[in-house]
Amino acid sequence: MSFTAPSIQWAGLVPVLIILGAAILGVLIEAFMPRRARHLAQTMLAVLAILGAIVAIVWRWSVVVDGRAPGYPVVGFNEDNFGIAAQGVLLIIGLLSILVISDRTEIGDSAFAAQAADRPGSAEESESIHAGWVATEAFPLTLFSLAGMMLFPVVSDLISLFVMLELVSLPLYVMAAMARHRRLLSQEAAMKYFVLGAFASAFLLMGSALLYGASGSVLYNDLQNGNRIQPGVASAVDGAIAGVDWLVLAGVALVLVGLLFKIAAAPFHAWSPDVYQGAPTPVTGFMAAGVKATAFLALVRFFYMVGGGLSWDLAPVLWTIAILTMVVGTVVGIVQRDVKRMLAYSAIAHAGYMLIGIIAYNQRAITAILFYSLAYGIATVGAFGVVSLVRESHGGGAGAEATGLDDYRGLARRSPWLAAAMTFFLLSFAGIPLTGGFIAKFQLFVAGIDGGATWLVVIAVASSAATAFFYLRLVVLMYFRAPEGEGVTVVDSQGTAAAALTFAVLATIALGVLPQAALTVLGDAAMLIP
Repeated sequence: MSFTAPSIQWAGLVPVLIILGAAILGVLIEAFMPRRARHLAQTMLAVLAILGAIVAIVWRWSVVVDGRAPGYPVVGFNEDNFGIAAQGVLLIIGLLSILVISDRTEIGDSAFAAQAADRPGSAEESESIHAGWVATEAFPLTLFSLAGMMLFPVVSDLISLFVMLELVSLPLYVMAAMARHRRLLSQEAAMKYFVLGAFASAFLLMGSALLYGASGSVLYNDLQNGNRIQPGVASAVDGAIAGVDWLVLAGVALVLVGLLFKIAAAPFHAWSPDVYQGAPTPVTGFMAAGVKATAFLALVRFFYMVGGGLSWDLAPVLWTIAILTMVVGTVVGIVQRDVKRMLAYSAIAHAGYMLIGIIAYNQRAITAILFYSLAYGIATVGAFGVVSLVRESHGGGAGAEATGLDDYRGLARRSPWLAAAMTFFLLSFAGIPLTGGFIAKFQLFVAGIDGGATWLVVIAVASSAATAFFYLRLVVLMYFRAPEGEGVTVVDSQGTAAAALTFAVLATIALGVLPQAALTVLGDAAMLIP
């Protein structure tokens, strides 16, 4: 039996290897470095690793766009314009998330438990808190998840798709249970996320098995272009179009269900509000921005390369899911009285808008989804960063995050800077002109009209107008209502969260006022459809 070694283009994997190497080094820091020195070391390691990966992404972009790189499709991944652009978007989200995750307030408080293994309310937990410990294992877990996010949109086979899904998810299951305050709620959120995530993985695996059974291959290229890969072997999708092969249609549909769970599209959204509310707020921001972006970008590659040939058969289902997602996110979001749950339903509504880009199935939609992932991701990390600094006050001391809507009454008087930052993020979510959210929605809706989804765009515009109500309601509370009592306090950041919020505000404005540079770069990435 002969063995042919795979041809691996290691240069294309450099950005991901930097992140994975830093994650492994972070595990060693947890094992061997003194506890009090870990936080600074882990923060510096994570930030430097992401900055190094961004430099590597710029290098690979210049190489691939100039056509001097052959790529690496043989080993299960595609180094192409779309994949590199997707990785760049995710690294920006990851950098902002790390800055918010690493923040400690002026009182030395962190969003994470002193020691995650301590039983909530136990004497051991009290001793850990008194000692000033912080669970710094969140940093390598974040880097492992970020590495999975970077690989998720570039996978080119169904096995790698499943492995990357688990690499993204498993660290987040742990991190969701590590909240410093309301620990039982945090652990409940982690359990819900884990159980429902297992169902999503099962759907994706079942769909992959059906596609393999129908085609004899797990490679995207074989599923899409069987005749070009191996003469005489028909493409599974071509066969489905000609012979109405329900096995292939069911396989594609089940894989889509697994990915739609991760983007929290209705009716697969049930986990989202509870997990967003219970997880540590910086982790919630990382999940809301990073997981949604990477899942959508992976969905783009899978659908445009494999499922696009079945778009006519899948159109009724996708239209129904998109409309239901927008309706659920809008209607249920309006009645929420908790800011984190309100942002969760906002994220659900945005998932419905982004599904228009999948349904449109054209090059402009690819650019629009990339831009939307960037603009939405930056604003989301920023919004949850603001939430992490607004705390309950107990006798003058800061406690858990104050997440009730009424807790934001008069925030502009307590902290004009935080109120202004939150206002910019909310206006971007609402799609108000001169923000990145407006350009993102405009590009996406135009792509939808070009793709024949005009009525879906009309529904999305109506939904977007309705969601503006609960965004502007919060703005009114911050600026036009007086604070009620002394039950809420605003804590000062040690600097990293403030830096992340400043960058997020400037980026949100820049993407709204001067979007052309980003649109030009991301436009070069729209190469999945000839």
